Amino acid sequence: MRKLLIGGLAAAWVLSAGCSRSDSRTETSGPPPGGAKYSADITRTSLGIPHIKAQDYGSLGYGYGYVFAEDNLCVMQEDFVTIRGQRARYFGRDGSYTIQPNGVTASNVDSDFYWRSSATDAAIAPARNNTLADYKNVTRGFVDGYNRYIRELKAGGHSGRHASCRGADWLFEIEENDMYRRYYRLALVASGSVWINEIATAAPPPLPPAGAAASAARAAKAAEPTAGQKAAALKSDPGPFRFFQRDKNFGSNMYALGKDATSDGRSVVYGNPHFPWIGTERLYLAHATIPGRFDTMGASLYGVPAILIGFNDHLAWSHTVSTAYRFTFYELTLNPANPRQYLYDGQMRDMTAVPVTIQVKNADGSLTDESRTLYQTHYGPVLVLKAAGIPILGWNNLKAYALRDANAENDSLINQFARWNQAESLDEFIRLHGEILGIPWVNTVASGPGGKAYYGDLSVVPNVPDSKVTTCQALPLHQVVQLLAPGLPLLDGSRSACEWDTDADAPRPGIFGPSNLPKIQRDDWVHNCNDSYWLTNPAEPIEGYAGIIGSEGSARSLRTRLCIQQITRRLDGSDGRPGNRFDIDTLQDVALSSQILSAQMERDTVVNTLCRLPTLVGSSGPVDVAAACEALRNWDLKANLDSRGAHIWREFYRRIAGPLLPLPIGPANPLLFLTPFSVSDPVNTPRGLNVLLPTVSQAFADAVQAVADAGFAPDTPMGEIQHPGHIDKSIPIFGGEDFEGAFTVVVAGPISEEGYNVDYGNSYIQTVTWGANGVEAEGFLTYSESTDPANPHFSDFSREYSAKRWHKLPFKAAEIEADAIRKYRLTE
Repeated sequence: MRKLLIGGLAAAWVLSAGCSRSDSRTETSGPPPGGAKYSADITRTSLGIPHIKAQDYGSLGYGYGYVFAEDNLCVMQEDFVTIRGQRARYFGRDGSYTIQPNGVTASNVDSDFYWRSSATDAAIAPARNNTLADYKNVTRGFVDGYNRYIRELKAGGHSGRHASCRGADWLFEIEENDMYRRYYRLALVASGSVWINEIATAAPPPLPPAGAAASAARAAKAAEPTAGQKAAALKSDPGPFRFFQRDKNFGSNMYALGKDATSDGRSVVYGNPHFPWIGTERLYLAHATIPGRFDTMGASLYGVPAILIGFNDHLAWSHTVSTAYRFTFYELTLNPANPRQYLYDGQMRDMTAVPVTIQVKNADGSLTDESRTLYQTHYGPVLVLKAAGIPILGWNNLKAYALRDANAENDSLINQFARWNQAESLDEFIRLHGEILGIPWVNTVASGPGGKAYYGDLSVVPNVPDSKVTTCQALPLHQVVQLLAPGLPLLDGSRSACEWDTDADAPRPGIFGPSNLPKIQRDDWVHNCNDSYWLTNPAEPIEGYAGIIGSEGSARSLRTRLCIQQITRRLDGSDGRPGNRFDIDTLQDVALSSQILSAQMERDTVVNTLCRLPTLVGSSGPVDVAAACEALRNWDLKANLDSRGAHIWREFYRRIAGPLLPLPIGPANPLLFLTPFSVSDPVNTPRGLNVLLPTVSQAFADAVQAVADAGFAPDTPMGEIQHPGHIDKSIPIFGGEDFEGAFTVVVAGPISEEGYNVDYGNSYIQTVTWGANGVEAEGFLTYSESTDPANPHFSDFSREYSAKRWHKLPFKAAEIEADAIRKYRLTE
């Protein structure tokens, strides 16, 4: 397998810069100047990877903020505008903003009302006050380095760069609180911000006239949809609940391999988050060093100057999105005479009115104030959720609903990663995992030189044991919620007995402590591919934890099953590769092999049955399937660039098991497979596609027709169909979708005349092990380091990924020097 290390002091990419007298940027030479507030040495290695070296944490943040702004200024700045609640102020009423990981789109106006009411100075104060002193300095330094780059740009420097924002009025210098809002925003990705629209638009019913409370209550009860009507509405229109279903885009794969799983006995960590290719939840690859104190490399979400997935000489780790819920709903029993009051332990409590005013830019450029009053309870904000026009979590004179968010109360997110970045052993890393408990919404695997394979979902989870759900569930609506979000509690908000519990070993109130969260260490392997902890290693199922954390004894996704099978096939020698253990080359080959598990299981059945006739009836009439069947017969069951027929299968499987199918069609349909799920064989069941179902043959015909309508032949290779949606569309991209059982993941949506536009999927990929000279790491950043089309590193890493040329990630000083393409020093 080819490894890429572009060596030598290649021709540097050099940007002109305007610097004030107090700022300087020079080619690196000599010791840092005495008396400088900040001094950071930057070395860019091939593909634009920044290596930031400083003598103190403030300078480290300063260098990080500057190089990050060089690469991704405009995308990041738009997010700072958003979380200030100023989108309508700068972009007008008619635009919108999507939080890519959770898929929620809000209008500029609704977005502003949400963030102005949510990310207040008071809300971010606990995290800001609790952040370690070193990382307060990193954050402050980031702000100053980022702002310096803005000043240089506004002074005319960096010609041609950042065209989408360099002259914009919204390119303002940021403040420290903008960074803490960014941390807060990221903490809420899987909780509060999923419900932006429902919180921002929640309004109470009018107060009834004096003496009319009883009649208002009767009217509210009569108008309330039944539980059955609500269930039907949610099935047809899941809305934000889609994020909590298994087929959500936001996911990842990861392995930790111990000595019993590798050919040389060395531990290995593989990480592969499936994150957006657009927006601020892309990952940025960097290396941060304070000699003798700090030396860690890896990837971070935009605007976070700490390594979130990475490695050093002592350890490596990765994450996947966890199945645990980070919030609960509370049903409020209201005062019919005043639906802004709710019952709590026999007494009425006033909701807190939160008046919010935003500015809206008009077509003529003038600004208009617009105001709303939102409402808070002691649990959190009141929300109103509708589906298909029916109020599911409504607000009338009898009932309202509030959301309590554990991550809105999480003041330790940055501290968790700060301490991990400083950790000097795997044992310390594991201890800090439970001691700080600041991880907001992800599982973790880790290992180190000679270490075991470690897995833990030690993350922020509301302390709602199953026993509390039994005694506090708000019926019948709790059961309706379970249809789309099994395990998510809807609790009775009228009793203090239904408040979250607190474990003795929990570092903060209201969450589970590490003793009640799943974890395991093994000498062979652990994994997670976004299902729950249950089958982290099937030889040792993890069981006995609360339903709010994840399901046990239930069917796994096709991707999880492939994740497991790739390991077990390798270890029993049945995967067709030499030997029966992993080395780095074998792991890398497996990781990018683009296998499609559903096709391995079902392609032959489909071809041997549905393809007996040259014509099948689709939803719009007869369809000639002969050529498609021939392509599938000859297909290699993968989604590599030269794979022919993969698009036919994907469109077929999308129609029987895809993410947009209404319940109960799709994989939840008990008739779809002839062999149902068995808890005694969870890795191989369900299986046996029931091709005699009329919906299956129709889905196949419709898939063939969709490919034809898009203008592609059945045997067109995937490399001519699939490409980035927002980078360079000439770059072919391999990989398949989650719902069809791909490990090498893209998310591209249904086929169109443009083919498949990839805007999501494999992002930062790392393989890490340790040898005699320390850490050895290789990887990719699939969408490249920069979002600026004028940057030379806008698409270069993407081309390397397309060619499957693994890149050695230079970590040692000699490796960095050998691969350097540009060096400069930043001082202020």
